[in-house]
Amino acid sequence: MIEDDIELAEILSEFLETHNIKVVNFDDPFIALSTIKNEDFDALILDLTLPDMDGLEILKKIREFSDIPIIISSARSDITDKVIGLELGADDYLPKPYNPRELEARLKAILRRKIPKKEHKEFFLDEKAREIRYKNKILDLTPAEYEILSYLIKNQGKAISRDELLNNIDSLNPFSNEKSIDVIISRIRQKLGEDRKHPKYILSVRGIGYKFV
Repeated sequence: MIEDDIELAEILSEFLETHNIKVVNFDDPFIALSTIKNEDFDALILDLTLPDMDGLEILKKIREFSDIPIIISSARSDITDKVIGLELGADDYLPKPYNPRELEARLKAILRRKIPKKEHKEFFLDEKAREIRYKNKILDLTPAEYEILSYLIKNQGKAISRDELLNNIDSLNPFSNEKSIDVIISRIRQKLGEDRKHPKYILSVRGIGYKFV
C-alpha cells in the first residue's frame, strides 16, 4: 500500500491482516517504487494525493515494468482522476471514505481475475468458470467444496490450518466450525476416489489441518 495517512494505513493494515492479507505500507512514493521493482507483491493499494509525486504519475511508472493489480484508494472526487487512473492501467477505483470490508472484497475480486487458471498435474483449476477438472473430468462440487479444494491447490505443499480455511472460504455457513471443515474434506476425498486411510492428494497434518500435494 502507498498511503501517506499513517493512521488510515494502520487501520486498513490491521483489518486486512485479520483476513490473512499481509500489508506493507509506504508513505514515501520513491521508496515504494524502488521496492515494487525489486520485490514481489500480489496487489497494490494506491493513494493519489502523495508528497513529492502524484499517485497517477506513480501508476504510470509502475505500468512501465509491472502488471501488478492496482486499486486506487483516493479522496479525490474528480471523475477525471478516476477515468485517467483506469486508462493508465488501474484495476479498480475506491473513493474515500469506505468500509475496509469493501476494500477486502475488491482485493479478492481483482486477484481472482488476474489469476484465472492454475494447473497441477492431474488437476486443472479454472477460477473464472469456478471449475476444477480432475483427470480431464469436471468435478461435481458444492461451492464450499470448490473453494476449499481450490484454496488447497493454490497453496500446494503448504500446511493449511482449519482456522485459515474458515477465514478464507466465503461459501461456508456462518456457523461452520473446524468439524465442518473435516466433513467437507471427507466429501472432497470421496469425489476424488481417495483412499480414506491413505489419501494421495489431500494429506492430514496432525495438530494443524491439511496439505495438498
